[in-house]
Amino acid sequence: MKGNRPGFGQPVLRLFLLSLSVFVTTGLFGEPAYAQRTAPAPEITRLSVDSDDGLLQGAVLTFTVEGTPRGKASVRISRIEANIPLKEVSRGVYEGRYTIKRKDRINGGSTIRANLKLGNRSTSETYGLPPELASAQVAPAAKAAALRIDRFSVVPVSQIEPGAELQFTMSGSPGAKAYFTIEGVVKNMPMQETGSGQYAGRYTIRRLDQFPSALNIFGTLEANGQSVGARLDQPLIAGAKPPIIRNATPRDGETVVASNMTSISVTFDDAGGIAIDPKSVRVTLAGRDVTQGAQITPQFFNYRANLQPGKYPVVVTARDVAGNTLRHAWTFSVAAQAAATAVLPLEILSHVNNAAVSGDSTEVRGRTAPGARVNVLVQGTASIAGLFGVSQQIHDQALTADANGNFAFSFRPQYAVPGARYEITLNAARAEQKSEMKLVLFQQQ
Repeated sequence: MKGNRPGFGQPVLRLFLLSLSVFVTTGLFGEPAYAQRTAPAPEITRLSVDSDDGLLQGAVLTFTVEGTPRGKASVRISRIEANIPLKEVSRGVYEGRYTIKRKDRINGGSTIRANLKLGNRSTSETYGLPPELASAQVAPAAKAAALRIDRFSVVPVSQIEPGAELQFTMSGSPGAKAYFTIEGVVKNMPMQETGSGQYAGRYTIRRLDQFPSALNIFGTLEANGQSVGARLDQPLIAGAKPPIIRNATPRDGETVVASNMTSISVTFDDAGGIAIDPKSVRVTLAGRDVTQGAQITPQFFNYRANLQPGKYPVVVTARDVAGNTLRHAWTFSVAAQAAATAVLPLEILSHVNNAAVSGDSTEVRGRTAPGARVNVLVQGTASIAGLFGVSQQIHDQALTADANGNFAFSFRPQYAVPGARYEITLNAARAEQKSEMKLVLFQQQ
């Protein structure tokens, strides 16, 4: 059995410890470890600021920082919480932009702190705003007139129905508050500024929304206590049809009896598209412009006049809010009372043509010759989301006038939709005499 061998390996251990001491002291390549080189601190050599409109709200500031390349740069304006990142656009040149908001308080005394980080080392420099930016400011009242909307548009949908999303965009003055309004549906829906002067907003149609036949949709910008608006000039529905004219009264070729007042009217049918712009309607009667004396709405026009016997050509022109145009012409005649004895009398006592009716049930009263047979047909056209231009027959009745020639009937639509149109056709007959009349009513909004 071998005994212990004192001292074995001790020279080797001493040699190892000596080598380790030399390595720690001198470093791997013979230089002292504490003398090894570290990465240099980044350096900012220049900062410049430009603006497209001084320091006014909505102005766009452009920052350029020059310094050590391949770093991360940003700037910060005093009294503004936002940290504005810059992008290296070329070697050692960093750029970024900031749009001055209404709540910002930037003036000639504001400072800009530029930051540049490289690895785990960073540096900062503080600069003052260029004097020329502060001097470029003008009085707010002078700039208010410059507030503008360049374009207000929508992405058309295939149908106005619950769940469909309307996407509105607007371009104009930057840094403003933006809204859109669909009259009768929603008011002042906010739009977000997605870029300088570019705004976007969305609205999802709800099941209970009732879109009127005349769609008035507006975009609004507000800034500096002023506002400017723009009306949507395109259809919501892709491939919307232009409106048409229906129910011209008196009818083409008809002869009416001269009376104190003759009523001339038509109904504007949006045909599943966008309604008429009332301001565009022009009416001429026998070559004379009678537009100013007519009652005009997006649904109809009425004109009443005391007409002498003769022929009367009528021309109606209009356009819808999308710019589609229409023209309708027809001719009727007015005869003296003596020349009209062969005509079976037929008149409506209530309601007047194109009147608005309320309630679930509507009564119509009229007068014709005693004992005459009167056939009544009521056609309803809905104007609601998802049901544009959908018609249904809601009343069909044959009745006999009493000994005084009076008759009456009532109809009740299945759905009393605000803005719905009811076209009532009446045909009266007695012996060889016949007469026809149309009455148009609208469900009260």
